[in-house]
Amino acid sequence: MNNSKPKVAFICVHNSCRSQMAEALGKHFASDVFESYSAGTEMKAQINQDAVRLIKVIYLIDMEATQRPKLLTDIPNVDIVIKMGCNVICPFLPSKHEEDWGLEDPSDKSDEEFRIIIAKIEEKIKALAEKIKTNKLNRVKKN
Repeated sequence: MNNSKPKVAFICVHNSCRSQMAEALGKHFASDVFESYSAGTEMKAQINQDAVRLIKVIYLIDMEATQRPKLLTDIPNVDIVIKMGCNVICPFLPSKHEEDWGLEDPSDKSDEEFRIIIAKIEEKIKALAEKIKTNKLNRVKKN
């Protein structure tokens, strides 16, 4: 592998909530390790406003300043695909490595529910960065 950073796509159906938060936190915590993108198969007009508000409160990141809902076709080819956890059929994107984080969609739920999902995303972003840094990605395949 060359020295360019792997590209990671965080995907779910609408690209308005979990995948957007993952993109923001990926950029925030792991921009030295990988490039973060998010996308979906359908597009909402804007990022979930509770997600925007809470990411601003917790991390002082304004997602609306740098991010917008995007379709899978709007992002470059990626090396790693992270599915947020779709109860419906998750979108497919070709990649060298894929994980499903199985996160509940906190849309229309309480701030507390949002904070739980946000904390899980932060934890998983840091774990993914660590796996990439230590070249453990190829060993994560399930038997």
